[in-house]
Amino acid sequence: MARRTHVSSIDVPDNPEDLDSPDSIEVGTLTIQDAETKSNQKEIWERPPRYNPEKLPEDNSPALLFEILSARIMPPDGEDLKVKRYVVYNVTVRQDTRNSMDQQPATIERRYTDFRDMFQSLKRDHPQEMANIDFPNKVLMGNFSASLIADRGLAFEELLTHIVRNSVLRNSTIFLDFLQDNELSKACQLLDERNDACISLLENTFMLLNKIFMDRSKPVLLILCRLVCACTNSPVPHPSAEKWAALALNRYETLCDIDLLPLYIPLLHTCAHLWWQKGRDQKPITERLNDMSKKGISINNNPTLMQAIHKLDPRSETI
Repeated sequence: MARRTHVSSIDVPDNPEDLDSPDSIEVGTLTIQDAETKSNQKEIWERPPRYNPEKLPEDNSPALLFEILSARIMPPDGEDLKVKRYVVYNVTVRQDTRNSMDQQPATIERRYTDFRDMFQSLKRDHPQEMANIDFPNKVLMGNFSASLIADRGLAFEELLTHIVRNSVLRNSTIFLDFLQDNELSKACQLLDERNDACISLLENTFMLLNKIFMDRSKPVLLILCRLVCACTNSPVPHPSAEKWAALALNRYETLCDIDLLPLYIPLLHTCAHLWWQKGRDQKPITERLNDMSKKGISINNNPTLMQAIHKLDPRSETI
């Protein structure tokens, strides 16, 4: 049965072969050390996270929470004087339980206009589901006041919470675009440049989507396969390539979504080559390919994994 994976803080084994069971693959891989350097730009507004165990499920199951904990003005003082200044909101996404607060939150930065565009698009396409939802008005003065930012932050949190509690809104392309488009555009550009900085962007996006959608949902598996591509894009695989590839193979077990099956054979070929590069046993992968061949499924002359992804989700990357 599909699920959302709740991730606790556990170190990833140095040897990917230590991830020898589906559960250990899930838990071990989904702990990411934050490689991004925190911005030195001073926050104009910030607050500590809210953790209220008594409001969380009694059975200790994880609850999805959105919080806006800080905001800052861009561009920073003295930079790009010709650009009109704006506020960037830092959105934190957690899965808290009664026993603990999520120690591996995902974060994204969005502007007022990003929230407004999503709200207006959802209101247009899904008026019934958005009937009683309001949006903070634009103001002519006082855009950078702490009180206004705090009020907007609460409104944005309520909007996101409403969306994820409604299956129609949560599964809309409008919401998915809000969650990932900015980072995917940057990651695809970096991927074309063979710049490893794309990997941290894709990792964070995967962690974000993995908290919101089911483990084997189309958004999660697409970003996971794109991450495998990024890690194997160079002649020398990225150090994290094996763990993401192992997780992708694990997620594809018992997959029933026919729309995602075109990725499976290219993924198996990518993983077989990676296992060969790393001196790992390719037999389990080749056996899977042979089984599919016996069922009449062509396993040769298939597109690359990136080409298969691009066919399902066209982006700007070179294929």
